[in-house]
Amino acid sequence: MKERFEVLDIFRGLFSSLVVFFHMSTFSDTPVLQNNFILNADLFVDFFFVLSGFVIAYSYQHMSTGEELTRFYKKRFWRLYPLHLIVLLIFVAIQATKHFASGYVQVNNLDNPSNNVTTFLSNLFLINSVKLPGVADVSWNIASWSISAEMIAYLVFGLSVTFINSNKLTANRNIIYSLVVVAAFGLLYYFTDSFGLLFTFNYGFLRGIAGFFVGVLCFNAYNYFKVWLRPMQNSLFSFLEIIALVITFALVIQGETYKQYGFLYEAMFFITIFIFAFEKGWLSGLLKKPKLLHSMGRYSYSIYMIHTLILSLFNIAFIRVLKLPPSSYSYLFIVNYVVIYFASSWTFKHIEMRFNLSSKREGKKGWWIW
Repeated sequence: MKERFEVLDIFRGLFSSLVVFFHMSTFSDTPVLQNNFILNADLFVDFFFVLSGFVIAYSYQHMSTGEELTRFYKKRFWRLYPLHLIVLLIFVAIQATKHFASGYVQVNNLDNPSNNVTTFLSNLFLINSVKLPGVADVSWNIASWSISAEMIAYLVFGLSVTFINSNKLTANRNIIYSLVVVAAFGLLYYFTDSFGLLFTFNYGFLRGIAGFFVGVLCFNAYNYFKVWLRPMQNSLFSFLEIIALVITFALVIQGETYKQYGFLYEAMFFITIFIFAFEKGWLSGLLKKPKLLHSMGRYSYSIYMIHTLILSLFNIAFIRVLKLPPSSYSYLFIVNYVVIYFASSWTFKHIEMRFNLSSKREGKKGWWIW
């Protein structure tokens, strides 16, 4: 019987929204967004990596042939790439429009040196999380580096699983997955002298691989222990859920201090996902009640992928044209998020699901993982 993991899906929506507020904070001047929790909310990108590994491990640990590997990667490509490409092309069109309009009106910040032919190609081919010569920052849709890291993690996972199953090494698969995590962190330290969750356009793919395989290990731990843990009292899970979230949020608040020790966050996200996967506690029940939270989870990929575009346009309209002060984001953040939410509902229905091979085969009741 298939498991749904509704609460984990809800977390995806909530935490993608926190990443939106993180990016919103860069041009706001209000304690609503200028606080240690929001200013370190980019760490929830690593929660997505761990959660993605958990979900993919649930569905795809039985590949053993090149044909199955190709089918897996094709499905993941069509799940992520169409929206990524469309948003990238919109950013290119906006850049071209700015250059055209500059001949007639004053255009501020006409050129972003990070948006050039090299970075366009790296975004186009989803290698924008790999260190490339001459690239000094994130570019175009700045959130897309993590999609590059995700696609690279899919490839490493697919190759690993195919190798494990074709060589009958299933009994040792968790050892192999653990070695991948160690190798990813080891390479990250070798290239950067840091274990930090600080890297995006340069070595973000190693950050993604480490988190993804932590998620794979998390699912396997859940799958092994659920027979013994599921019969336990709901009150125990209620206590564990509260403790897990409190510690997770406390670590995020202290991000400036502990972000350089990335393995701490990977371990904490492992524990949080493991606990909430059972959906037995009071918090799980509370989170599953509002339909809005389920919708946010379903639209989470769109929220994540289009939010920098909407933020840019919103900032132009309210800050530059209407000349509202940055402090106005004490309330504008709500309006801005509502626009992002409804735009995401449209892109989910008309772009994501239009190209999603899984949705066409399985119908509309599938779990929209990314």
